[in-house]
Amino acid sequence: MSKKKGEGLKSFNRGFNVPDTYIIIFFVVVIAAVMTFLVPKGYYETEDVTYLMNGVEKTRTVIKDGSFQYLTDAAGKPVTEGVALFSGDGGTGFFNYMYNGIISSSAIEIIAFLMVVGGAFGIMIRTGAVEAGLIGLIRKAKGAEKLLIPVLFVLFSLGGAVFGMGEEALPFTMILCPLFVAVGYDTVIAVLVTYVATQIGFGSSWMNPFSVGIAQGIAGVDVFSGAGFRMVMWVVFTALGCGMTMFYAAKVKKTPEISVAYESDQYFRDQNEKTGIDEGHSFGIGHILVLVTLAVTVVWVIWGVMAKGYYMAEIATQFFIMGIVAGVIGVIFHLNDMKVNDIAVSFKDGAKDLIGAALVVAMAQGIMQVLGGSDPTTPTVINTIMYGISQALAGLSGAAAAVLMYVFQSVFNFFVVSGSGQAAITMPIMAPLADLLGVSRQTSVLAFQLGDAFTNLIVPTSGCLIGSLAIAKIEWSNWIKFMWKFLGILMIGAVITILIAVAIGF
Repeated sequence: MSKKKGEGLKSFNRGFNVPDTYIIIFFVVVIAAVMTFLVPKGYYETEDVTYLMNGVEKTRTVIKDGSFQYLTDAAGKPVTEGVALFSGDGGTGFFNYMYNGIISSSAIEIIAFLMVVGGAFGIMIRTGAVEAGLIGLIRKAKGAEKLLIPVLFVLFSLGGAVFGMGEEALPFTMILCPLFVAVGYDTVIAVLVTYVATQIGFGSSWMNPFSVGIAQGIAGVDVFSGAGFRMVMWVVFTALGCGMTMFYAAKVKKTPEISVAYESDQYFRDQNEKTGIDEGHSFGIGHILVLVTLAVTVVWVIWGVMAKGYYMAEIATQFFIMGIVAGVIGVIFHLNDMKVNDIAVSFKDGAKDLIGAALVVAMAQGIMQVLGGSDPTTPTVINTIMYGISQALAGLSGAAAAVLMYVFQSVFNFFVVSGSGQAAITMPIMAPLADLLGVSRQTSVLAFQLGDAFTNLIVPTSGCLIGSLAIAKIEWSNWIKFMWKFLGILMIGAVITILIAVAIGF
């Protein structure tokens, strides 16, 4: 990949340059701002509905079917209100998008998560225990690195399917990037077996409480029903993703220069040379204790998510505790010649590596702020856009409508990356619309979950994706060069799955 000095532009190919991710998002904000001058504001009425999740009755606020209204003036005409360039009273303005994005509740939690977990794993990585253990294992068993790919892919996909693993994969990307580079692969594979695998599991899940569970509850479908069909779907998509990853890994192993990350991976090659990862490590009791700390933390996180409903705040704290314990062990056993101050330095370095990703998360949330936010009862442009798209689907055949629902969910995911958030906004409209079009509500949920997850692999508004790429030092433009074929195959598979669901009356 070539880079023009001073311009920050990354090349897809000759004659065409793609701007930095920050520039791309800025232009998206510009488009959003222009839309506020063209699209009138609209809103819905809501009501509370109850549904069962794991045998417990819960209540959720949903949009009333047919309740959409335009905000009108005294003459009864729809109101169009363009966003101001600057707001001096704490409100929404075009140039306020950065700050408002940072302080928005949905962004600040992800940003804090990235900083804390990044710092914690900075300490963990500084001990050298993970690299020492895995590299030692790989060197003792020739070809064992090949087994890491399918094993890790299945495990992370299972994490996405069972408890909605997403942000939790970021720390493991930190560990695997230097490892895969050291054994002759690239950082693309590290992202594939962690973040990409979780999203494939997320999209094909049969029991993810944060997407399938919420969507089915809103749609009035028994929560976690249709598990048999979805389990088969998970196996197929996981096998497909794993197979494509292994095929790519074999090509990169043979010809490393074909990797879109070949140049950026020099960072990890240099780091591996400095830390001696390519030379092998002694493996003692200190390394074992650090790895035990990591393993216990992973089990603790899974237990917390499954049994206690832990989310980012609790998970970040769990990893923070892990980092402190690992640092103390590193100092006591002099791992990589660690001293007390190295705990603080490595924490700062780990957090610093994710500052760029944190700012992208903030800017992505700023887009929704410019469009007025996602509250269905507040007159906003996004509500009107939702209404217009839902009306455009009326009158289509069941199969065509189901596929277009999937396409719509895939596009809408650009604006609302959160699975539970997208379910809360779209399913109250898509579920009753499915009734009118002869599509089962179960299939409308299927279209939602597939559309919600797979485009997370490319959209720059996904904080998890950008965080993973930042860890791997991969430019978003380079990632798109690699991922478009991968995603295309997944999306074709998604369309086929939806058509099968319609055909069998799922």
